[in-house]
Amino acid sequence: MKLNSKYIIAAILSSGVFYGCDKLEQVPVDKLSLSTTLINEFGFQTYAWQFYGAFTAYDNSGVAQGGDAGTVPNRIDTDVNSDVLAVAAFNSQSKWLAQLMIPSVTDGFYTSTYSRLRTINVMLANIDNSPLSDEGKNHWRAVCYFFRAYNYANLINLYGDVPYVDKLLTDTDTEGLYIPRTPRDEVAKHILDDLNYAIANLRTKSNPAYLQQSNAVDPDAALALISRFGLREGTWRKYHGLADANTYLQASADASKKLMDKFPTLAASYDEDFNSDDLSNVPGIVMFKAYGGNGTTDVGQGLTGAQMSRFGFLDLTKAAVDQYLCTDGQTRYTSPLFQGDKNAFDEFRNRDRRLYYTVPPPYKVVIGEGNTARTFTYTTNPRDTSYFGLMERISNPLGKLLPTKTIGLPGQQLVIGIEPNFYDVSLYGQGTNYQNTFTGYRLYKYANNISSSRGKYSDAPIFRMGEVLVNYAEAMYELGQFNQAIADATINKTRARGKIALLNIANIPNDPTRDAGVTPILWEIRRERTIELMAEGFRFNDLRRWKKMEYATKIKLGRYIKKGVDDIPANTRIPIQGGGNEGYISYEPLPKPNWPAHYYLYPIPIQEISINDKLVQNPGW
Repeated sequence: MKLNSKYIIAAILSSGVFYGCDKLEQVPVDKLSLSTTLINEFGFQTYAWQFYGAFTAYDNSGVAQGGDAGTVPNRIDTDVNSDVLAVAAFNSQSKWLAQLMIPSVTDGFYTSTYSRLRTINVMLANIDNSPLSDEGKNHWRAVCYFFRAYNYANLINLYGDVPYVDKLLTDTDTEGLYIPRTPRDEVAKHILDDLNYAIANLRTKSNPAYLQQSNAVDPDAALALISRFGLREGTWRKYHGLADANTYLQASADASKKLMDKFPTLAASYDEDFNSDDLSNVPGIVMFKAYGGNGTTDVGQGLTGAQMSRFGFLDLTKAAVDQYLCTDGQTRYTSPLFQGDKNAFDEFRNRDRRLYYTVPPPYKVVIGEGNTARTFTYTTNPRDTSYFGLMERISNPLGKLLPTKTIGLPGQQLVIGIEPNFYDVSLYGQGTNYQNTFTGYRLYKYANNISSSRGKYSDAPIFRMGEVLVNYAEAMYELGQFNQAIADATINKTRARGKIALLNIANIPNDPTRDAGVTPILWEIRRERTIELMAEGFRFNDLRRWKKMEYATKIKLGRYIKKGVDDIPANTRIPIQGGGNEGYISYEPLPKPNWPAHYYLYPIPIQEISINDKLVQNPGW
């Protein structure tokens, strides 16, 4: 199932056929007219394209430098508010972690979500009196219910109780416009009801009326949303003391299992999920947004280009990298295969392959003259290119080969001379200009060489089986039904793709860093989720729903370095934890301890409360 921007553009342009030609009764030419749009299948299809803006995919994944990083929900950089990501910039500590968040006057996420919900209610109000067949009415109502559920699921995840509006309101409908916050219990039940209706009534791809090669949601997308929402809501309820946790956990498990039966395999390479020109035939992709390929010509995204230039601004933390297992299934603390972390080359040996697709392995080459060199030669030290062969074996010419390069046409890309390319070292003068890092673990999960000359890079997964598998594993554990068979059907599939030993729940390796309040099995399930979904915007929400934000109140560290060794000058200003000339990189200040209870929910925007005196702020804000 693809979310193909080409069809959104084409449909909107084609909607001009609906505009009347009577000079006395012309409709606005800059917007869709309901009287001439919601009258047939094509009109409903055209109108519904705007709902898909809720899937930001790679369009809204940039990161702001400095103190604003992590303040916009549902983006990749949201995870700088957790323990796994850091902003590669000075003075960049998350406002959440610094406990400097205050209620904003306006909130673009809150406002845009309710704006989308109004457009959904407009379409719902026009379905019953339309000339559509009963099957058509049920389908388009299901489309509305899917997106209504998606938007409200995001709202209650952030704000808890929120006003629930399921009818079209007018400017004079003061009773409906100014309503109090609806209890989370009631909204969550509506979400689940909407999604169950969507599963039963959305057109399948085999339906003759289904628009082939489109971005249309189908029952599989609704199942994937239940998988995500049910787990999030069920665990929030369990760990925050609310009722009916198992209702949502069971819904997540049931939906996940149906998808597992339909999508039994994953792509051979983890990198395929995120860096494919066309995801339509990639195993394990339930729904995606198309950027490059698929017949598109001018629709692109900037995330890939940012990670291949100087505008990525995101690093993994040492805490994140330490979670990746060694190939024997042991932790870096217990595995005899782990060679230590005192230099980058040793630290990356014998690790989960997903690490190599997420953070560039270390290397060094000699580039041509100037910091914009397009050619390179090898050094005399074989260690400097010891990961080249590995990346050739596990990647492809359009994927992640070493040395890394900037975006551009083949032969015109600039070669990055070293990895990690520390900003404050700037070997060859490149650190401040290209693919620089602060922690030493630069995020390049979304980097590729696909159609880079035309600004189109790769399709973006919206729902994928890697997520569904870890959802199912966690939901079944929380329901008390996790066993070895479920481990084999879920996290051992994602582990196998990382080429690490499978989990035997009867013999779980000891992890000295395990939270004593979390059982060994649940710790491994949560570890696998963290690795599989790294830098996809899940971690902050996961820590919030588990009520484990204390994980993020520890100082964020980077690689171990020794000044004067490995091309790091003795006088470099890279800060070391505790001072001195060697140790773990430490740019960010220590976060404040004792995560405030009210910080588990976002504040309601002040303007909304001032407009509607029936709204009350979340406690503590």
